[in-house]
Amino acid sequence: MTSLMAETSSQRSSQQWGFTLIEMMVVVLLLSIIMGLSIPGYRQYVQRANRTDATSDLLRLAAGQERFYLQNGTYATNAQLAAAPPAGLGFTGGKTQRGYYNVAITLANATRFTATATTDGAEKQKDDYKCETFRINESGLREAADDGGVYSAATAEECWR
Repeated sequence: MTSLMAETSSQRSSQQWGFTLIEMMVVVLLLSIIMGLSIPGYRQYVQRANRTDATSDLLRLAAGQERFYLQNGTYATNAQLAAAPPAGLGFTGGKTQRGYYNVAITLANATRFTATATTDGAEKQKDDYKCETFRINESGLREAADDGGVYSAATAEECWR
């Protein structure tokens, strides 16, 4: 019995332990498949999360416009966008807080405005083709357009959520 045990342990010590090239290639293949599936999903999640930069700032801008209107009897213009309140709305550089979107105001007249946030081509949101432009007006109507400039209710619902 002891000779059998000695023989088995000597056989084990002469064998080499490790992974074969095929096993390593299978692991690399599985990891690449997992990464290939997860990275696009993560990118979409990040884009959707970054859309709050536009939506929250447009809502803040609309509230600021209403305060400005109460004080001045007219809505603020693009020239007053960057000025500090009460002379303006406090949007420095015409950008959203995190800088992913450019902000602009269009006045139809003293009692109507449309605020627009458009993706900045150099920032993280440049590949967000589903929600490239956001708009809000004096009545609170929220709109969104894809990269083709098409505004639709479905796009607004997806982008403003």
